[in-house]
Amino acid sequence: MTATEGVGRRRFLALLGAGVAGASLPAFATGCAPGGPGTAPASGRSRPFSAAFYQAINDLDPHGASAVDEASLLANRQIYDTLVARKGTGLAPSLATNWRQPDDTTWEFTLRDDVVFHDGSKLTSADVKASLERLMSSDGPQKPLWSALDAVEAPDGSTIKITTTDPLGTLLVNLTLAFIVPAAQIGKADLSRKPIGSGPFAVESFTPSSQLMLKATANHWGGKAKVSGLRMPYIPEASTRMTSLQNGEVDVTWIIPPDELKRLGGVEGVKIESEPGLNYFLAWFNCGREPFSDPRVRRALYRALDVKTIVSSLYGDAATVMDAPIPPAVFGHAPQQPYDYDPELAKRELAEAGHGSGIRTSMMWFKDTGPLATELAQSIISAWAKVGVVVEPQQIEKAAWIKRLTALDWDIELQVNTVTTGDADYTLGRLYTSEANRMGYKNKELDGILAKAKSTPDQEERKSLYARACEIIWRDAVGVFPAALSATYGLRSSVTGFVPVANSQPEFRTVSAAG
Repeated sequence: MTATEGVGRRRFLALLGAGVAGASLPAFATGCAPGGPGTAPASGRSRPFSAAFYQAINDLDPHGASAVDEASLLANRQIYDTLVARKGTGLAPSLATNWRQPDDTTWEFTLRDDVVFHDGSKLTSADVKASLERLMSSDGPQKPLWSALDAVEAPDGSTIKITTTDPLGTLLVNLTLAFIVPAAQIGKADLSRKPIGSGPFAVESFTPSSQLMLKATANHWGGKAKVSGLRMPYIPEASTRMTSLQNGEVDVTWIIPPDELKRLGGVEGVKIESEPGLNYFLAWFNCGREPFSDPRVRRALYRALDVKTIVSSLYGDAATVMDAPIPPAVFGHAPQQPYDYDPELAKRELAEAGHGSGIRTSMMWFKDTGPLATELAQSIISAWAKVGVVVEPQQIEKAAWIKRLTALDWDIELQVNTVTTGDADYTLGRLYTSEANRMGYKNKELDGILAKAKSTPDQEERKSLYARACEIIWRDAVGVFPAALSATYGLRSSVTGFVPVANSQPEFRTVSAAG
């Protein structure tokens, strides 16, 4: 079925079980107050502030295998601090009060002297050094961001000196992901379950894929959080999350599917806040596997999709059609000429590539990767069927998806990606190099462009280089890039001090809620 054929979105969700999905969930997962689903909390606010994301938090190790997982990053923003913080579209001091660059490959940072970890120990340069060195030596998903680091030194307790092998124009923005932990905790088994940080909230309890409970620390250098605790339950079904928000069982939730967004618009006691986001859907082709090693096939499949109609039908105003491999809100975005919807041309191009009799292939995704992901997959699969490409749908569990993704054990894969730092290097420079080999695509010209863009300190030059990188990736149709999602949050009207952010990783130190 296409986006405009067959059952409507609401019925489709119902068929998937969204309408009754919360029925078997325990109270701690749904956020229901005593008395059953839909029962509003008693008067007076005795419960912690509740923020419900749509993905599960599985790991709290800020440098481990889940270091770029969206849900883990959300948790890390509350528990840990970084040297540099992202503020709007710019960068600001955090653990580092200031920094300077004596030469092209040397950076010196001066640390705050009033930072205390959750165990009472004082943060020093030794902790920063140990954390950065752990990132440098890690084989995790952040590894490409730190490949140019040569040495980290701590000449005294409040100074960090970072030396790079080459100039690194992305160092400051990358440091917004370098969460600092006590040197003494590195290597301990409990880092992923009950870690120690210096952030505004400390871990009280954590059940992976279920719920994270945090408590406000009394001596955070930025000031104590305005709420005493923060509860982060995993509520995968959108309808259940929205009902919990409407009933006052949840204070804020995001990402919101278009149907639910329209419904919430008229609900008393709920407000909506939104801004252009850094989240977007992509469907990579495994370019190292036939028939997708042929760019003619990849381009033909792009032309077989009426992307505008699919995105408009599914997402309405909650998303925009992509015109590059990164969203418009990202530094380095450069719009490209869209692939015109032309299924007849797509058939001819497939025939010219030797596939006139059709192609049989598969697409994998996990259910919670993004709003209406299954419907988007079905719309794409239906469109490709019309040009003779039969796609086996494979909706699998996230753990299996990650394992197959990293092993390149797939034909086509659909996911939501987030340009967490807001800088093109985080996605283009980390995922599209021949060394990264994340989708079997290798292009030496692109490698050179991305390496130069990473190293140059001239931000205008970097922007120009990323424009060229966008052009190459788009031209070679490494994947299909359907939709950039708006960062839309639903909040109780009583919530104040909340700042919506484009990367879906809000911080909660300044929020409060009355009643």
